[in-house]
Amino acid sequence: MYIIFFLIWIIFNGQFTLEIAAFGLVISGLVYWFICKFLDYKPGNDILLCKRFFLLLHYVFVLVTEILKANAAVFKMIYSSKYEIEPVVIHFRTHLTSNFARVLLANSITLTPGTITVSLKDDEYVVHCLDKDLAVGIDSSVFVNLLERIENVK
Repeated sequence: MYIIFFLIWIIFNGQFTLEIAAFGLVISGLVYWFICKFLDYKPGNDILLCKRFFLLLHYVFVLVTEILKANAAVFKMIYSSKYEIEPVVIHFRTHLTSNFARVLLANSITLTPGTITVSLKDDEYVVHCLDKDLAVGIDSSVFVNLLERIENVK
């Protein structure tokens, strides 16, 4: 997190000089100390984030891919005169333990065209799907599998 604060400092300044870097190191250190002291942030979170970085990057790639595939499916569904759309609301549970993973799954479902997360309470999701075909396998989707892998990194 300290490095991210420092990089943000450099980017916002728009140039890199020794003075800006030195001042940025001090300011970044103070901000990092503040979040550790008052916002209950732990330096161990940085190590965990580094371990999960490539899995999270893979997750973003899969999310973009699934959004594109769902766009095509919804487009075909809407513009097909033969297809009758049957909206459905489904309920399902996951084995995700962290709030971060649960909320990320809910947002990923909402970002994917044709589905909207209506509610999330503990580990129970209520999702509205534009069509019943979009609801098939949503409880064991690629998002759930990747999030379970991300949670298992210690």
